[in-house]
Amino acid sequence: MSELEHLLPLQNTLGEGPRWNEVTQRLYWVDIVNKCYYHYTPATGHYEQIHVGTQIGTLAFREQGNLILATQEGFAFWDEQTRQLHHLINPEAEKPHMRFNDGAVDCQGRFWAGSMDEYEQEDIGTLYRLDPDGSLHIILTNLGISNGIGWNPDNTIMYFIDSPRRTISAFDFNATTGTISNERPLVTITDAGTIPDGLTVDSEGGIWCAHWGGAKIVRYTPDGEVERIIPIPAPHVTSCTFGGPRMDELYITTARKALSTEQLARSPFSGDLFRLKVGIRGLPVYRFKG
Repeated sequence: MSELEHLLPLQNTLGEGPRWNEVTQRLYWVDIVNKCYYHYTPATGHYEQIHVGTQIGTLAFREQGNLILATQEGFAFWDEQTRQLHHLINPEAEKPHMRFNDGAVDCQGRFWAGSMDEYEQEDIGTLYRLDPDGSLHIILTNLGISNGIGWNPDNTIMYFIDSPRRTISAFDFNATTGTISNERPLVTITDAGTIPDGLTVDSEGGIWCAHWGGAKIVRYTPDGEVERIIPIPAPHVTSCTFGGPRMDELYITTARKALSTEQLARSPFSGDLFRLKVGIRGLPVYRFKG
């Protein structure tokens, strides 16, 4: 494993949801609070910030090109050339203080994304599954902060985080129907002041989880045991994903949100982007088929 690289000093307020585009060899991620996303090309060092005009909780790539977003205004397509939003459906339209948070695309090209109370006061979030035919399905309800989601290498187990519960949950996953069952706790976080945030799964089945408030990424085995801990020089580590030509580089996002002036002075890299070559490959990046 190499040394942690401090890639970009972007000072994101709430950097989140990194995604690797294997075709363009670019990394994408969002800054939720600032209503924008970024893309970064490691081969050239070039990056760009793109303002969308609404809070983006998560993004994913479409099979036919461009992006699908889960925003404060619901699900939408985004055209990267014209920079126009095409709104699809907003299942939270009657709840103006809601927004979408994390999400992912499964092996059948379905887009999963969860909502949350923007003020983090009530457990009224919902995990949705948007199918390629445009149908929307409610999967889980009464969530606090719908967060990390991923699947094991053979797509028989889904992992999911509802951050206030401080647990990484595992479910049996039916890839054909897109249904989940048999929820059980895989990992319970006991560190004071720390909650689990985003996650990604590698080709060996390891689960890499960002620890908000914990200044670290932890890799767990499929049995929920701690395999390694990676310290990050930022308290609020938000998410991570694999990328690079060999899919063996871990890209890590962080946040400045909810840190005091004193904390930011002690942790000036908060909100920046990091990278670590970990010697393990990530899984394929699935695209939304709609």
